[in-house]
Amino acid sequence: MARPRKLSPAQQPRMQVSNRYDAAGIGRRMRGWMPPSSGPNKAVVGLQNIRNRSRDAVRNDWSGESASQKWVTSLIGTGITPRLKRITDKARKQELQDLWTAWTAHADADGVLDFYAMQALVVRAWLDAGEVFVRKRPRRLDSTLEVPVQVQLIEAEFVPLFDADVWPGMPQGHKIRQGIELGTRGQRVAYWMHREHPGDGWSMASGSHNLLRISASEVKHVFEVKRPGQLRGVSALAPVLARLRSIGDFDDAQLDRVKLANMVMAFVTRGVVLGEKGDPNTEGLALAEYVREGDNAVRLQAGAVVELEPGQDVKFSDPPDAGASYGDFMRTQHLGTSAASGLPYEIFSGDIKEVSDRTLRVIIQEFRRFAEQRQWHTIIPMFCQPVREWWTDAAVLAGLVTLEERNAVAMVEWSPHGWSYIHPVQDPQGKKLEVENGFRSRSSVIAATGHDPEEVDEERRLDVEREKELGLWIDPNPPASVPQAQAAAQMAATKQHNEAGQAERPNTSIDQQFKALAMQMQAIQAALMGQKPADDSASLALMSRVVDLLEPQGGEQE
Repeated sequence: MARPRKLSPAQQPRMQVSNRYDAAGIGRRMRGWMPPSSGPNKAVVGLQNIRNRSRDAVRNDWSGESASQKWVTSLIGTGITPRLKRITDKARKQELQDLWTAWTAHADADGVLDFYAMQALVVRAWLDAGEVFVRKRPRRLDSTLEVPVQVQLIEAEFVPLFDADVWPGMPQGHKIRQGIELGTRGQRVAYWMHREHPGDGWSMASGSHNLLRISASEVKHVFEVKRPGQLRGVSALAPVLARLRSIGDFDDAQLDRVKLANMVMAFVTRGVVLGEKGDPNTEGLALAEYVREGDNAVRLQAGAVVELEPGQDVKFSDPPDAGASYGDFMRTQHLGTSAASGLPYEIFSGDIKEVSDRTLRVIIQEFRRFAEQRQWHTIIPMFCQPVREWWTDAAVLAGLVTLEERNAVAMVEWSPHGWSYIHPVQDPQGKKLEVENGFRSRSSVIAATGHDPEEVDEERRLDVEREKELGLWIDPNPPASVPQAQAAAQMAATKQHNEAGQAERPNTSIDQQFKALAMQMQAIQAALMGQKPADDSASLALMSRVVDLLEPQGGEQE
């Protein structure tokens, strides 16, 4: 019998390798989970439905409004302000700052908000709809604006979601994807926008006669990028919209159930009383069939004593409640809602039951880290800094800023609204220790509160001058008076003398020290009484010192 030929490794059949990740399997558990492999832009199919449902949740659901409102408050507060760091001349710096402050009151092209209120509206529109567009609106040099430029906020619906490879007015080689015109290298070149909001009665058609081509240099797109190559933004409530709908339906059903059950308070029942025997008209009939017209059910009033007719009974309604687990169930559901929206549950709902201050400190610190990430990754680079550069360029055109100053004026340091102290005593003390030990600068502590360190120092200087002028000044480190200085010097000398004597004192026992002290006291007493002490050299020396101290120095004795 021939021996089987041994196959080489290359000729051996390949073994079927099972999936290394359970998530990649197609077995019983994963058979029904087959999501599409959509790209970053195909994944947003139905984006308009998401916007509509998100705005509806914010309008009609407390949890949707709470998530949006809490994020706006945390990210913006009273505003993210710029600080000039590259202008060293104080007078010029103050002049530029006054120019910016005057412009912020008229920054809105719609004439409604100032620049810092527009920041809050940008965040709300971004969170509710997933994105918002900011358009530069140049003005004439002879306009009433000292810096001839304004800013207009545009909702996401102004840029329709359509694709085109050829479009009237579009350069050859360019293409439109989701309303954004892309150049030959894939860069954003322009935005195609409706002339009016399509939801206010304007046609939703994306024909060339209904759209305007706005250069990308005059438009900034504010949205949170979740995937590389993503063109349009998605509402922050998208992951929880289905949950919010289900929770709202469940809550409404429980409320209607209790309302309907409590509409009936009591029922009056009548016992069955048979009619007289032999009477074909009444025999076997219930008492309820005897009720005359006009008879009313028993009416219950506070403090009333009601006498029922024979055969009547009252049964009070016992409507079902929502159940003992209703509160825990709703809390658990909203824990998931708050986590998906990026908010701590305590901030999202205002429920701080059974939360210690230490736990709350950890929760808030982690939330603030996420909030700062959104400030410095989205709001400041996509809205604040571009608007500052538009303003600087308009100021250069108006002759208010020189070309040499342009970069120094445009490149500012943005300062978000400072966070409030969690503990009003411990937090400032910790920052004070950091400054005193050189771990951080005093200016950084002031800047973290949202204030300008130079302005704070100037205000402190003016306060001191005013207090001195009014006679209210109290020196925090007053110089010591002459008696106090002498007393302090005497105390220091005494301490030094004691330390030196302690070092020279022999290491004797306690008994020996007491004996020596007793002999010294006897010598002092003998000196005062004019007696001769015992023949002890130490006592004699001590007595001689005491006598010297008692004798008057200089002059005749009286």
